[in-house]
Amino acid sequence: MTKTKKSEFRANEYVVYPAHGVGQIVSIEEQEIAGLKLELFVISFEKEKMTLRVPTNKAVTVGMRSLSSPEIVDKALATLKGKARVKRAMWSRRAQEYEQKINSGDLLAIAEVVRDLHRSDDQREQSYSERQLYEAALERLTREVAAVAGGDEVVAQKQVNDVLVSRAA
Repeated sequence: MTKTKKSEFRANEYVVYPAHGVGQIVSIEEQEIAGLKLELFVISFEKEKMTLRVPTNKAVTVGMRSLSSPEIVDKALATLKGKARVKRAMWSRRAQEYEQKINSGDLLAIAEVVRDLHRSDDQREQSYSERQLYEAALERLTREVAAVAGGDEVVAQKQVNDVLVSRAA
């Protein structure tokens, strides 16, 4: 069973871990935990200065996935151009839904959160919790756009910002 999962992810490859976003597999190592030998992906999240170890046989079940294809990135950027869909539910309920979408690791769902929470300069101020969710979603989105494009987060941030600003115009 481990053999099939092993071929899916390789060392030095960028992956998306749902709860943390884009990370890089630094190595694949074996450790003995509670008397069992486990093969683990060692994933480094540079920005958070965090290292995560994920058992190779559990990687897919926890939602770890390869980076999105350029087509999915284009769909996500197209999603940003759409009109914000804000439900009439209470903020706590909406905040929960946004949090779930962000932690799903699904790029299109994250793009929906960015679209729905984005405020142009002429709109009312965001609350603290709204801003926190927006920034978390925006960061996840730009990191994956940058990783798919091959690198620069500043360029990806500008690309996402340009799409959001063009929508407001």
